[in-house]
Amino acid sequence: MKTFKWDASEFLETEEDIAMYLSLAFEEGDPEAIALAIGNIAKARGMTEIAKKAGVSRDSLYRSFRKGGDPRLTTLVGVMSSLGMKLTAEPAESRKTGQKMTVSSNKRLA
Repeated sequence: MKTFKWDASEFLETEEDIAMYLSLAFEEGDPEAIALAIGNIAKARGMTEIAKKAGVSRDSLYRSFRKGGDPRLTTLVGVMSSLGMKLTAEPAESRKTGQKMTVSSNKRLA
């Protein structure tokens, strides 16, 4: 049997591909998986360009989003913005009912 190295960044071609890949990483909830996913997306988009837009060095970007990396929140937010993605939050589930909650899009925070 012959094996080949698989590189997720080679398959992230559209905005939808990227959003789905990132959403799945966040749903998994593993910080290392999230960091690796963001690193793969940055690689697909071009590490140098993403690092420049995020205001970090290319080396820092590689260190933060590799296996065992632990990016600072400022780095995470900057890179997500550079990728054209936004971080959002939604309740995982209601504490009382145990059912997933939804938030109406017409409600605003004070």
